[in-house]
This record gives sequence, C-alpha cells and structure tokens, in this order.
Amino acid sequence: MKLRISTVALTLVAALTASTSLAQEKKALAFVVNGASDFWKLAEAGVKKAQGELPNYDLQFKYPEQAAAAVQQRLMDDLVAAGVSAIMVSAVDPKSSTDALNRIGGQVPLFTTDSDAPDTNRIAYIGSSNTDAGKQAGEIALKALPDGGKCIGFVGLPGADNARERIEGMKSVIAGSKVELIDVRGDDIDMTRAKRNVEDALAANPDIDCMVGFYSYNPPRIYEVLKESGKLGQVTVVAFDEDPITLGGVREGTIAGTVVQDPYEWGYQGMKLMAKYLEGDKSVVPANELIIVPTKMIDKSNVDAFEAELKDRISG
Repeated sequence: MKLRISTVALTLVAALTASTSLAQEKKALAFVVNGASDFWKLAEAGVKKAQGELPNYDLQFKYPEQAAAAVQQRLMDDLVAAGVSAIMVSAVDPKSSTDALNRIGGQVPLFTTDSDAPDTNRIAYIGSSNTDAGKQAGEIALKALPDGGKCIGFVGLPGADNARERIEGMKSVIAGSKVELIDVRGDDIDMTRAKRNVEDALAANPDIDCMVGFYSYNPPRIYEVLKESGKLGQVTVVAFDEDPITLGGVREGTIAGTVVQDPYEWGYQGMKLMAKYLEGDKSVVPANELIIVPTKMIDKSNVDAFEAELKDRISG
C-alpha cells in the first residue's frame, strides 16, 4: 500500500514539475503604451487576439503610472529585470530618451509603435504614417473651411514624433491656402489640463474658426468645451482617432471628420511580429524597418459602418 501511495505521489510531483517547467518556458512579450487613454483599448484587444494564437508566449499590456519618459523607462527596466523577452513601446519622448531606449534595446529586442524612435537601436516600427495622417487632417480642414479660417491645435506630447509629424503633415497640406494653424497647445496627457487648454484658447480667441484635436482624447475635450460655451457647431472641429464622443460628433455633424488609425492591428500584428523575430525569422522586418498600417478619414458617410467594426473588435 505504501509503495502504491508513493508511486502516485511521485507521479503527481512529476506532473506538477512538468507543468511549472512549461509555464517557465513561456517567453513574455510586452506592449508598453505612453499613458492612460481609452485609445489603447483597441490595441489591448489586438494583443488579446494574438494571445489566442500564441499559446507558448505570455503577452503583457502595460500602462505607465504617468505619461512621463522617466516613468516609462523605469517600467521597461522592470520588465527587463523580470525576464521579458521583447518589448514594443510607444515612446513618450524619443528625442530625449535615445540613451534609455538604446539601453533597453541592448538587452532585449525593442520595437516601436505609434510614436517611432528611428535614431535608436529599435528593430522596427509598426504603426501609422503620422505624416500621412496629418495630411488627411489637412484635407478635412480644407474641405470644411472653403473660405479659409484660423485653427488652434491641441495635443498630448508635443515632443513625440507622432505629434510633430501630424502637425507638420497638416501644415504641408494647408500651406498656401486660407486655412492656418496658428497655435498648438500641449497637455502631457493630462485630461484636466487638456480641457483647460481648450477653455483658455477659446477665451483668448473667441472668434476662432477651427480647432484640431491631434490625440484621441483632445477632440472630446474640444466637444465638451464648445458645447458648454454654446459654440458647438459654430467652430469647425477636425479630429483624430475614434473616441465615442468624437464619432458621435461626426455623426451629428458637429465634428467635420476624424482621421483614424488602427491600434488593434498594432497590437495583433506587433505581438506576432515579435514572436516570429524571436523564433529566428528576421524576414518579418522590412529593409526600411517600417511596417505602416494605413489611416483613413471618417465622416458622416462611413461613421456607422466604422463604429460597428470597432464594437466587433472590442467584443472579441
């Protein structure tokens, strides 16, 4: 009887040891965002889909406690120390973070998304062409303001490449027209400050013709302030991304249009890209190290179909 019990016990121990060993063998892949924003829910849904297709990996989605380069860097240092095998990051401020990003990239394969850091040792960027997205915003503005007008822009991180490229892209399209972008105000992904920026801009420029929200949460703050001030529908709004308030404004005609990215695909394709790279398939990285997921313009004609697609993706 004792021999039988001992045999069963040994079998259980062996099974538990094998299970633990298998769990430890899973490589962790991390997707690190630049701050807390509903915009990232789609990317998180994409990562979740990839997890279902990558059972031998542990896919992690990480938000820094604050939208600050130093905070984001500490988060990545902690991930490396914990044994993560690769990181994909939307860098808060790549211009001032070159050394820190190179340090991370020297320890694990580093990829970028949303906001690139081309001067670092990152392996590849997957995301939008922010310059092209900015150009599309310029096209929306030109169509909505045929007689011209002055615009004020609002953005989270003015130093980030995604912000700078969107602004430059828009300016390149409206150059020589009667539409002007006279100012852009940053908020460091602080929702209270984002709304206050709009309030201050409206108070200082009561006759402003147009407002542009360059980050996902900026258009909703613009919408709220214009509604509270009784100017909703009087000031042209050009938006980025697919916040529900933004899409509602597009549907009712109080927002001229929005340029949408595809963060779902960044999360889904990005995780699969890193997994293949770790498995030795370097062909997944193009020669120019850029994997561009196209942006598109959403207006009243296609907003319903677009929103239905979003709901399907988030629901899984």
